[in-house]
Amino acid sequence: MQTMIDQLFERLFSDKARRALERITLWLSMCGFIIHLGLIYSIKFDLMPGFAAYPLLQNPISAIYTPFTFILVYEIYLLVLYLPRSFTTSLAKQFEIISLILIRRIFGDIPQVTLDVNWFQTVENLNLMYDLIGVLALYFLIYQFKKDSLNSSKTSDSTKIDRFINSKKGISLILIVCLMGMSAYSFGNWIMELIDQSSFGNINSIFYHDFFELLILADVFILLLSFQYTERYTQILRNTGFVICTILIRLSFGTSGLGNVLLIISSVVFGLAILRIYNLSERSS
Repeated sequence: MQTMIDQLFERLFSDKARRALERITLWLSMCGFIIHLGLIYSIKFDLMPGFAAYPLLQNPISAIYTPFTFILVYEIYLLVLYLPRSFTTSLAKQFEIISLILIRRIFGDIPQVTLDVNWFQTVENLNLMYDLIGVLALYFLIYQFKKDSLNSSKTSDSTKIDRFINSKKGISLILIVCLMGMSAYSFGNWIMELIDQSSFGNINSIFYHDFFELLILADVFILLLSFQYTERYTQILRNTGFVICTILIRLSFGTSGLGNVLLIISSVVFGLAILRIYNLSERSS
């Protein structure tokens, strides 16, 4: 069973598969950008008046939104790839993904900005400011988190590590299948709503709302598995704290504006604090 999991994981997440997906992501990003621009200018010339009310088809700047969407899909693939490595590496990738979602949202905020009124009088202007400040804060906090993760102690029992990693590879394989099904369903459902024009929905939450919910379940399952391989209080508390970070990210999709940005930042701050306390306790012991 262990050999079969290793072989399947290597087939899906090998360097060759990763490079192939990189190339596909690059081409999809460029094609998506061109198609998005084409749709915007088709509406400007009244060739597609039925979609004129759609927020992301009103300004050419919004076309940058599409390449970031494909980049995010690739980042999610990397997250599933990194999941068996360590809790810290996996959480760092989660932070990078949510920061990219925030950056992508900025390109949706910019066309909504109103310059002919006081800057702080409109919700759209304020949302842009919140997102810009949030990205800067996340960039710095993620840098600190990844720097501190290099000082995190490693378990010395290689036999236990191998068994634990193999278990996490099995979870990654299950997760990638679930994510493929979820992404296809979410995208198809959103397209149908767009065609029917019944609801434009919140595109920033499409798929990612369910994705982080599934990720929480995967993290909790890995946390339970880790109890078989360690009884150390510091590691158990660190891993549990990292699951809480994922939950905070998931909760952020239920809010908007300042509340959304604060929840995301609080997730990274909490994770950074947990990691630093863990490193201090390991050095002192």
